[in-house]
Amino acid sequence: MFDQIAPGYDRMNRILTGRMDQRWRKRLIQRLAVSDDDRLLDLACGTGDFAAMALLRTPDVIGVDFARVMLERAQQRLPGLPLVQADALRLPLADESITVAVSGFALRNFVAIPPVLAELARVMKPGGRLGLLEVDRPANPVVRWGHAFYFGRVVPLVGGLLSDSHAYRYLPESAAYLPPQKELVAMLQAAGFHHIRKESPMLGAIQAVTAERK
Repeated sequence: MFDQIAPGYDRMNRILTGRMDQRWRKRLIQRLAVSDDDRLLDLACGTGDFAAMALLRTPDVIGVDFARVMLERAQQRLPGLPLVQADALRLPLADESITVAVSGFALRNFVAIPPVLAELARVMKPGGRLGLLEVDRPANPVVRWGHAFYFGRVVPLVGGLLSDSHAYRYLPESAAYLPPQKELVAMLQAAGFHHIRKESPMLGAIQAVTAERK
């Protein structure tokens, strides 16, 4: 499915978020204080949005994704960037070889989140920083209703008209697989992360979580 929507993926993201998705990524990179001293992993990198921003701060960036066509689009966009097609549960990286890891809108696409967090913990150095960007469920009932209408009705409609109707029905529905905040925090702690913090842009419709490897 992701291979099929890869050619228009960036355009759809910009349309559906009003280009706010780029602001959320930039803010998360800033919070992680990425610098020249870092080696950064962009997990489920897709077409390379996070990787492109990270390259402005460190030359040592690697992108990993399971979808080959997504990686091909990222390679066209970022020639020379190390990109690997791999399973998030079997990252082709040595233990404690990464200082920063980011992942954008990918958690809900994993069959199980805890094993992915455990694999991230394996490849990250102690003190390494993790950043996760995902959708969320707003706490305010009015905002929650508006978000549900847009995400559940408008996104599939626009996605069906401009891209792939099946994919843009799945993407909103996949939010149901995300754990509540307390469960996600418990998962991160169990995997070996602490100093967990969350920002909630777009009135709580998005969550930006940071954590540190113990």
